[in-house]
Amino acid sequence: MSRLPIYYETRTVGEIDVSAEGPAFAYDPAWLKTRGAFPISVLMPLTTPRVPPEIFLPWAANLLPEASQLRTVGLRLGAAPEDVIGILAEIGRDTAGALSIAKPGHTGPGDWRPIPGDKALQRILDELPNKPFLVGDDGVSMSLAGVQTKLGVAIDAEGRLCVPTEGAPSTHILKPDSDKLFGGVQNEALCLRLAKVAGLNAPEVTTGKAGNRTYLLVTRYDRVRQGERWRRLHQEDFCQALGKPPAAKYESNQSGIPGPTLAQLFALTRRRMQAPDILALLDYVIFNVLACNTDAHAKNYSLLISGRGISLAPIYDVMCASAWENVTRNMAQKIAGKNRGEHLKRRHWQRFAADTGLNASRTIARVETLAKAVLARAGATAKEVVALPAGDHPLMPKFVEALETRARAILSGLNDDSTSDEAAAVPATPPPKRSPRRTPEKRPKRPAASSKPRKAPSSP
Repeated sequence: MSRLPIYYETRTVGEIDVSAEGPAFAYDPAWLKTRGAFPISVLMPLTTPRVPPEIFLPWAANLLPEASQLRTVGLRLGAAPEDVIGILAEIGRDTAGALSIAKPGHTGPGDWRPIPGDKALQRILDELPNKPFLVGDDGVSMSLAGVQTKLGVAIDAEGRLCVPTEGAPSTHILKPDSDKLFGGVQNEALCLRLAKVAGLNAPEVTTGKAGNRTYLLVTRYDRVRQGERWRRLHQEDFCQALGKPPAAKYESNQSGIPGPTLAQLFALTRRRMQAPDILALLDYVIFNVLACNTDAHAKNYSLLISGRGISLAPIYDVMCASAWENVTRNMAQKIAGKNRGEHLKRRHWQRFAADTGLNASRTIARVETLAKAVLARAGATAKEVVALPAGDHPLMPKFVEALETRARAILSGLNDDSTSDEAAAVPATPPPKRSPRRTPEKRPKRPAASSKPRKAPSSP
């Protein structure tokens, strides 16, 4: 049996023990006595004597990248993609949230390695698909979940982009442009800035250029500056909080494990957080529909965890998918059984409110308010994005058109007062009377369609 420590900065939080049964976890007794100590997951309270593999392993797997990125990391390290703990031991020193795996992290910028100019940055961006998170570079150890290529970076006092090394914290996430998502940099910048304009809690974003490459730069909400130090704030995504592995992040999937539903997300939020968090989650769900963000799965909603309690993290990873032909139009999580945002009517939002324990009239009012905000501000926000360093993109008018079209469709759907999908299928005008000598044909029934950052725990 091997053991692997988990740290919050320099303080030991607990230890992973790997046996034939799989990796388990136990808190360090000293951590349990630490002022400001927090649990690493809502599924692993500080009172838990030992977390078994069936709970710990899915949580740990959600700290790693997915799909081709994970396979490439494994090849670089000589480890199987299924070797979650082995890979985290190598790239887990700076992860989503506050924890460092295998070796301690720290809070100072002394180990930020400046990237020497645009040519060097372009070379890094060009190499990232074959070298995720700069795996193998001396002193570099970082991991970010998801499929999209990205890199944790920091910005020093001189405004230079830096690569964190030796356990130093990243302060921003850099997402380079991609041929698979043409215009993705401007698309995500537009969506996240529009979310903030609409009143949602969204991270600060900007764009940049390096040679012929562009990139999105997102300020990390799980990092906070305290004087000369950068403290980590702990978080976990809803897959982790609900005990689901990354393969089950979509409500409908072929992993054999049912994915989280929106009702489950709201139930957890209601059980562990406060009323404002429930309303914020509602805003996120509505905005993701308005933004045509079909990738709003359970890993793209997160919780912030501290010794004082739990709150909803800002919205993130929002992109308008309908502007691209090669991306699904089906939503990652259904609303009232519907998986297409453009099909949502008043009755579906009412049913969604009932499913999630929300007030129906207030839910519909909020849908209307956010739809009108998107319609009113999409064009102006696009102009702001165009003025950022990465500049304009040929698809920007299409992004704006898609957002405005969806907002109009949602507003139109709110005016549809029919009470069921079957009723909506019946023509408003009755069919003409048939001759009494003819037997009336039976019509077949159509089936129903389907703020302020928290303080980090005290330093040791």
